[in-house]
Amino acid sequence: MMNMKFKNRNKISYTFLRIVSKISEFDKKTRYYGTDEPLYEAEIHMIKSIKENEGIHVTGLADMLGVTKGAVSQIIMKLDRKGMIIKDTDPRNQSRLLLRLTSKGEIAYKNHEKLHKKYEEIFDDLLENAAEENKTFFRELLNSLEKQIDAFEK
Repeated sequence: MMNMKFKNRNKISYTFLRIVSKISEFDKKTRYYGTDEPLYEAEIHMIKSIKENEGIHVTGLADMLGVTKGAVSQIIMKLDRKGMIIKDTDPRNQSRLLLRLTSKGEIAYKNHEKLHKKYEEIFDDLLENAAEENKTFFRELLNSLEKQIDAFEK
């Protein structure tokens, strides 16, 4: 069994799966993002979506993220309790709420962006001395892999 485990360790697909697993575990951790409130992965990504689409409403977020309005509403309630968002009534449709970030939500957003910048820096450092054709190959490989995984899910 040990020999098989070592043998698979050198396969590209196994290396890739180990990396994906590590990133997934890293991403699942709750973080404070410079605030006094812990935020889960879904919450910080909702904050990002609200920031980048300020004034969006629940239905718009659900459509954009490909989730139900109920799922968005639950996360919105949690973010509201944590003081991350402001819900304003849409003057054109009194039954609709428009969403934007509070200053605490803005801090979380900025710190989340810094985390993504660190990811980018890791790749930049690793590829700094790579030939342009190798960078192009790697980029195209990742894009193709993403398409294959999307197709595999269907």
